[in-house]
Amino acid sequence: MTRPYVKKLSFTLLDSITDKDPVVQEQVCSALCSLGESQPGETLRACEGYLRQHDKLAHPYRTKVLRAMETVLSSHIHELDKDTAGVVILLASSEMTRTKELDCDWQQAASSVLVAVGKRYINQVMEEVLSRFQPGVLPHSSVLYTLASLSSSNAFGMVPFLPSILSTMLPMLGMAKQDALRVVFCCALQHFSESTLEYLANLDQAPDPTVRKDTFAADIFGAYDVLFHHWLQSRDAKLRLAVVAALGPMSHLLPSEKLEEQLPKLLLATLGLYKKHAETFQISKSLGQILEAAVSVGSRTLEVQLDALLVALHAQICVPVESSSPLVMSSQKEVLRCFTVLACCSPDRLLAFLLPRLDTNNERLRVGTLQILRHIINSAAAQMEVKKPFILSSMRLPLLDTNNKVKRAVVQVISAMAHHGYLEQPGGEVMVDYIVQQCALPPEEPEKPDGEELGADSVRAVSIRTLYLVSTTVDRMNSVLWPYLLEFLTPVRFTAALTPLCRSLVHLALKRQEAGADDFLVQYNSNANLPSPFAMTTRLLVVSSNPYLGDGRGAASLRLLRVMHRNIHPLLGQRWETTMPVLLEYLDEHTEETLALKEWEEKLLVFLRDTLAVVSDNTWICQLSQEMCKQLPSYNGTPQEKNFLYKCIGTTLGAASSKEVVRKHLRELLETARYQEEAEQEGLACCFGICAIAHLEDTLAQLEDFVRSDMFRKSIGIFSIFKDRSEHEVERMKSALILCYGHVAAQAPRELVLAKVESDILRSMFQCFNTKVLGIKVETKDPALKLCLVQSLCMVCQAMCSSAQASSFQFSRKAELVTQMMEFIRAEPPDCLRTPIRKKAMLACTYLVNLEPVLEEQAQTDVIHSCLHSVMALPPEPEGEDGTCQEPLYLDTVCALEDLLTSLLQRNMTPQGLQVMVEHLSPWIKSPRGHERARALGLGACLLRFFLAHLHVSTLVPFHNLGLLVGLFAPRCADTWATTRQEAVGCVHSLLYLQLGYEGFSRDHRDDVAERLLALKDGLVHPDPTVLFHTCHSIAQVIAKRLPSDQLISLLLTMFESLGDPDKNCSRASTVMINCLLKERGNVLLEKVPEIVSVLRAKLRDTQEEHVLPAAQHSVYLLASQHREAVVSSLLGSPLPFDSHTCALWRALAVEPSLTTQVLGLLLEKMSRDVPFKESRAFLLGSTADRVATLLPLAATCALYEVLSAPSSGAVVLELYPQLFVALLLRVSCTVGVQLPRNLQGKERRSTSPAKPARNLDPCSSAVDALQALLLRGGSQDVLRCVELKGGWELLRTSAGHEDGVAQLASSMAKYAGPRLPLVMKALAGTQSSVYEIQRVTATAFLAELLSSNVVNDLMLLEPLLDNLTTRLKDSSASVRRLVLRGLANIASGSPDKVRAHGPQLMTAMVSGLDDGDEPHSLVALEAMVGLARLLDLVEPWDLRLVLLHTAIRIRPFFDSEKVEFRTASIRLFGHLNKACHGDCEDVFLEQVVGGLVPLLLHLRDPQASVASACKFALCMCVPHLECAELAAAFHKYLQEGRSVHFGEFLNSTCKHLMHHFPDLLGRLVSTNLFYFKSSWDDVRAAAPMFTGFLVLHAEPEQKPQVDLEQLIAALQLLLKDPVPGVREKAAETLGRLVKFA
Repeated sequence: MTRPYVKKLSFTLLDSITDKDPVVQEQVCSALCSLGESQPGETLRACEGYLRQHDKLAHPYRTKVLRAMETVLSSHIHELDKDTAGVVILLASSEMTRTKELDCDWQQAASSVLVAVGKRYINQVMEEVLSRFQPGVLPHSSVLYTLASLSSSNAFGMVPFLPSILSTMLPMLGMAKQDALRVVFCCALQHFSESTLEYLANLDQAPDPTVRKDTFAADIFGAYDVLFHHWLQSRDAKLRLAVVAALGPMSHLLPSEKLEEQLPKLLLATLGLYKKHAETFQISKSLGQILEAAVSVGSRTLEVQLDALLVALHAQICVPVESSSPLVMSSQKEVLRCFTVLACCSPDRLLAFLLPRLDTNNERLRVGTLQILRHIINSAAAQMEVKKPFILSSMRLPLLDTNNKVKRAVVQVISAMAHHGYLEQPGGEVMVDYIVQQCALPPEEPEKPDGEELGADSVRAVSIRTLYLVSTTVDRMNSVLWPYLLEFLTPVRFTAALTPLCRSLVHLALKRQEAGADDFLVQYNSNANLPSPFAMTTRLLVVSSNPYLGDGRGAASLRLLRVMHRNIHPLLGQRWETTMPVLLEYLDEHTEETLALKEWEEKLLVFLRDTLAVVSDNTWICQLSQEMCKQLPSYNGTPQEKNFLYKCIGTTLGAASSKEVVRKHLRELLETARYQEEAEQEGLACCFGICAIAHLEDTLAQLEDFVRSDMFRKSIGIFSIFKDRSEHEVERMKSALILCYGHVAAQAPRELVLAKVESDILRSMFQCFNTKVLGIKVETKDPALKLCLVQSLCMVCQAMCSSAQASSFQFSRKAELVTQMMEFIRAEPPDCLRTPIRKKAMLACTYLVNLEPVLEEQAQTDVIHSCLHSVMALPPEPEGEDGTCQEPLYLDTVCALEDLLTSLLQRNMTPQGLQVMVEHLSPWIKSPRGHERARALGLGACLLRFFLAHLHVSTLVPFHNLGLLVGLFAPRCADTWATTRQEAVGCVHSLLYLQLGYEGFSRDHRDDVAERLLALKDGLVHPDPTVLFHTCHSIAQVIAKRLPSDQLISLLLTMFESLGDPDKNCSRASTVMINCLLKERGNVLLEKVPEIVSVLRAKLRDTQEEHVLPAAQHSVYLLASQHREAVVSSLLGSPLPFDSHTCALWRALAVEPSLTTQVLGLLLEKMSRDVPFKESRAFLLGSTADRVATLLPLAATCALYEVLSAPSSGAVVLELYPQLFVALLLRVSCTVGVQLPRNLQGKERRSTSPAKPARNLDPCSSAVDALQALLLRGGSQDVLRCVELKGGWELLRTSAGHEDGVAQLASSMAKYAGPRLPLVMKALAGTQSSVYEIQRVTATAFLAELLSSNVVNDLMLLEPLLDNLTTRLKDSSASVRRLVLRGLANIASGSPDKVRAHGPQLMTAMVSGLDDGDEPHSLVALEAMVGLARLLDLVEPWDLRLVLLHTAIRIRPFFDSEKVEFRTASIRLFGHLNKACHGDCEDVFLEQVVGGLVPLLLHLRDPQASVASACKFALCMCVPHLECAELAAAFHKYLQEGRSVHFGEFLNSTCKHLMHHFPDLLGRLVSTNLFYFKSSWDDVRAAAPMFTGFLVLHAEPEQKPQVDLEQLIAALQLLLKDPVPGVREKAAETLGRLVKFA
């Protein structure tokens, strides 16, 4: 039985090998392999038989079958019997030679089968193969290929056959005329030779150790003769490559004398192939093998061929490489291997050939030669030892090459030289110099457009790595590099190499220190090229000023400086050991982005000052300053570093005690400075300023001398354009000198400054600034010169103010300088802020204001006006993420303006003085442009804070302008700009404290009321209008409590003006604050009421702003409250929709409870008096009728909303809550889908009135809004929020979601408004007889949902509710009946303890629901299934037993329903039936469990996730009935809710336990699965054969009779033709498993 069965399975699978889907094909092959795993022999025989029977099967499919056979053989070769092996060998041999046409994949697959069998049955395979390898007859190419593969895979088995094979093959070589066949012969000879060499190399492991090389020599030579003399000359490129590939290993087997004889011709012929082939790997590999063979026999003829060899090999290295593919790289390695062989046997000849080629200008030749040279330096070190000087001298010309590829190759050669001692030879320093030069290449040099050259960065990177590697790892290089590398520190051209140089020098210095002090100390006298300690110190310190440039040269330079301390000065070691680590740590803590450059420079200058103090040697300091000045020109291209060097010079000169040296250097600096460079001006000025700290007189003297010198006078003369410098250069020189004076004043000792200001400093500054032409003073227009003058004046004035004698000093030029600054400010462009002239000028004025004498009043006014206009009118600056300005220049300018205004205010600290300042700000505070308001409020807050901080009240006087000021600032608390709001609160806070101060309170007094303003600031952060205006109301309350009565009316009138403010937020804030003030302080305004009301009426009539109307109407409520009845009657007659005026008046009527009660009663009557809608057909009689709302109920509903919205209606709403709730709920239900009358629709579309409708007029939305207002006002806010969170209000408005919305409302009522339910239920009970079905549905949905809460039980409402719902089971509406079932099921969650008492009643209702109507997919039945699932766990077992089987049988058809909700509900109910079933009903139900097992498992692959989840639950409930612990454990592991199921793994585990514990179920499970082979769901259809396959996999062979294999195989055969590839794949997989029943 086994053989026919396996054959049938195999044939069934093999019939599907032609499937169009590659995945299915692979699965078929995998299934065949599975059969082979179990029955390798039978499977192989079946495949063999199938291929013999299907001669016309296409080659690709035969190939797949053969590949499967090879897989089986590879795994089970040791289980293969001899007979089967023979059959397979014959088949493979036949397939391999079946056609003479070459089909590589097919024949190769057959050959692979033979090779696999040959690993065990080599003799049988060889017997068959050799039978097709007969003397005198050309063999099939695949035969030769197989012999070659066998020799590679089984050398020990094949080599004994080779003598006979070679003897048979030799005559065939002459017969082979086709190049393709010759290629195969060459391949075979190559593998034969390689396997022979492997055999001979491992004779100790070989089966026949007597085999010798001579055994093969004659035959190999014979083959060599044919290959070399005949085939190598072929025109076919493949053949030539195959020949040369064979000749390489064959050369090792040739007799020595024959090799010597043939070597010249062999080498020349092999070299000749280079010209014919682009792919040279095989040629180079064979050439290397030939050379090794020649060297191994001591060939003398090799010397004769050496020149030709070198030329050809050199050309191969120099050939341009198109790609970096592994094959190309391998070819290069083989050529270099040839050079290694030649270097070992003929080093002199090789160098004589290579080194002259270094002198060529050809890039490729030079790079190739350098590559070879590097290789032989490394690989033939012993042979090259005596050639070192010769090789070094030959590098002279390559070192001059500028080509990047050559540079990189040279660096690599130098690296090799360093490791092998070349650089220790004379001339080695040149190589080090070259490496450093390459390290100094610019880091980013663009590559050439053609892309042929490597980027300079790559050369630089290689050089840097090489220098560091040589310095740190090659010990013999220490004496070469130290101290030679120090020479490269100071030359500017090596700047880019500083970082690698310093790192290498640090390493070398540390090694020298370890060796001893004598080795470390540098002998400067013996080497004039070494930099002096002063030059080294200056250089390393200056480059450290930009520390992250050049890959972190700052840290590297400081580390080198630290190591070299003994070579710089003997006293510095201990001090630097403490100061240097602090600097290095600071650099480690920062990055280039976070480092503050000025702060870092200051740290370096402090370090320099500290160093000079430690040395304290004037001679050493003067030498250092001289070296610093000497290095200045070196930094002309790096202004930042030159600037820092100037500061270092100033610092050093300041420490020098020799005045002559100081004057000399200062004079030289003035004469040699590059004044046209702005950075150098600053640097020179800083230098003079720092120097002036210790040498003020000398510094001023040198500046004065220079201004009087011929050099300066020639520059500023009228004819200067024709002489030394252009006008621009002259201005730059003046700017520098002015800056110098400014820095001198700023840095010099304060006690000396005042005496020099007017007489020397200012006179000289203006002498430079103003030019006299022909005796007339001409003022410059150069902005840079202006900026320098203003900046220097700032420094001078600041120095004057900070002097101890400033208060008594009368500055005569004060007014003149202020006027000059104002001219500068007014000359600036008003629309942009490009230069800091404004800032500097205002800062100078700030210092000037503080000096005596006092400015005149008009001058002060001009200063304030000009400065405000210059800053306020600027366009808005860009803001950052936090909403604040990020432009440093703007921020600094504003700070300067604040300082100036506070300085002016300080001169007049009175309410009048403050009023004057605020009047200047007032136009900007009221500006329509937000950025101008924000700036003005910021300045105002600053002034008020300053005024308050400096307030001194000697006598109690009134703060008479408090109301005006508060009225100006308070509305700004709601400005649209957040910064303005915050500043406005601060202003009001300051004003209230000013009032307290004028009332006599001390400055440190804290008023609780006023302090509340600060707490209110948080409410102004976000622009939420509600929060803003609530905060404004609170602010108004604070103002009302602290404002004097006589100031109140001025405050109100000022705020009334703010109602027309261009910023609407401020206008709204004014209304809020006015109403608050009226409420809080109206008792003192009795005589002013007519005036106030008159103003309010005017605003109500004239305003176009919506926000003013509600506030104004609220204000006149007191006047209208007595006319409530007339107002109600008139409002109901108002046209719909109500405008905002009407709505406001409706809300006003709810202020008093008595009024509210009357209004609500009247509105309920109006709403219920008329029908809610009328039906009308728009067109044909048969068309669907449209429901149109009636007007009176609609108007009443809208009015109810307005009244209920008023907070004061709360008490009345609580009283009328049940009637209002039921009336509005039923109003909502009967307006779902109802339309507005056409006249209102058109009116709503055409409405363009400024008083827009307050709300949407849609009938249902109006009712929902009124219901929400009721809940809110009736204390049911939690109900409102709960329904809102669940989206219930939107559901209520739609036909589709109305029921769910009602349910959410009922649930929320039960949860949060339980005590109100009895009266609400009582009111709803009467709706059972309503003529409107939708009202009955709404009432039923509400009552049904109440049962889901335990509150009905607590309120003793359960029985009445059940009775009410049960009577509704006979309702004509299916929706009502469905909702009744839902309500009855809700008892399970609301009152589970009551389910047993009402079990029969509930179960009867549910079972009747299963049979409701004739429709197969009745929604009532669906509701019944869901309800049963909820109740089953709670009913009495007897009640359950009565309906158990009926229910299980009734729901079974729904398992495979097309509707997902029915599948989900039925399967979940089935799970609950299993869960509830216990005791004696288990046996009754077991049959249902077994019957449902397959559908449940397969529906885990259901396309709907809800169905799959239900199946998980049902399976977990079913498994206890099966009483199998292992199965239960598997279900628990895989079927956890929320976790994805690995279906294949789970199904495999389940089938394993089913077959182990329930083997008798096999037939039933398989037959049930067969039903699902035709499922309409692809995944289920694929899961069914998978299920079957796993069952068979784990079934015992004795269970085979349960399965109708014929039927199963036939069904699987049909699935193999399924349109879905995944189904076919699983069918094939299952067929492979049916071998179990073999």
